[in-house]
Amino acid sequence: MLNDRDDAAKQLAVKLEPHKKENPLVLGVPRGGVPMAKIIADHLGAEFDVVLVRKIGSPFNPELAAGAVSESGDVYLNPWAIRDGFDEFKLKDIIAREKLVIQKRRELFTDGHSPIPVKDKTVIIVDDGIATGATMIAAIHFLRKQSPRKIIIATGVMPADNVERLKPLCDELVVLMVPENFFGVGQFYEHFDQVQDAEVIRLLASR
Repeated sequence: MLNDRDDAAKQLAVKLEPHKKENPLVLGVPRGGVPMAKIIADHLGAEFDVVLVRKIGSPFNPELAAGAVSESGDVYLNPWAIRDGFDEFKLKDIIAREKLVIQKRRELFTDGHSPIPVKDKTVIIVDDGIATGATMIAAIHFLRKQSPRKIIIATGVMPADNVERLKPLCDELVVLMVPENFFGVGQFYEHFDQVQDAEVIRLLASR
């Protein structure tokens, strides 16, 4: 078990120390990945920012990610969602709605400031855990188009099948726990309180 997000971030920061000399850019996935990204960035003396992606919930279970939308509007759908014939017209409505949410979050979290450029940089994407992998994959696709030198994923916990899915998409995967029986990210944290918008805003204001 991990104690909390701070504990996970400190462990990840140690594992990421070899990249300190690369002057990386550390990006947090809201909300839970942002406080972890801040700790890692401070440890590495690195730049810190947020990468905005939004989950597309399954019509049968909104908490289950059928896919995700990036800030550019690009969409990633999990293979099972494609097989199940995710309604194309409904999807357009969802994408439009989630893009609007992302725009509002950009304004809220960063006071409208543009993202720190990733071109030619080592980029470390941080999240507290990865369940279906959809939001992380959407983030990777979004960032790859901006020509970073390297993309590294750093996370507290994820199921084994997602390790195999994500490894080919990034240059390095750093994960603390890969449990056999995975039901949810919070299952592997002793303390897993919800991160509030105010905390994200406070942390990003210190960039």
